[in-house]
Amino acid sequence: MRWAADAVAVMREGARVRLDYSPQSLWRVDRMIEEIRQEGAPYAAVQGVLRGFGAYGGEVVVRWAGGEWVEDGGDHWVRTWDGRYWDLLEEARRCYTEEGSLRLLCRDAMRSA
Repeated sequence: MRWAADAVAVMREGARVRLDYSPQSLWRVDRMIEEIRQEGAPYAAVQGVLRGFGAYGGEVVVRWAGGEWVEDGGDHWVRTWDGRYWDLLEEARRCYTEEGSLRLLCRDAMRSA
């Protein structure tokens, strides 16, 4: 997914943080979202960045749990081999509001593999 690749490029060039699509890299993503939140940026200003982080988390699940992206009416989910759907884009938003964690959601999705 292009949004994930964009997030990787922005993190590498802007923040000098290397993301390698490993499950361990999601610790960094959760921390980056927390830092953005602590800076007090309004949601509207960071919505695109959060979408990229969510897509990145989705790509981690696709690569490590054998999932695939599913799109319907502009919404995007990852479906794992067991038929479960995971909304990583929404989880990035929840992470921004301190209600979620991409790392933990991805861990749960990978356990289904």
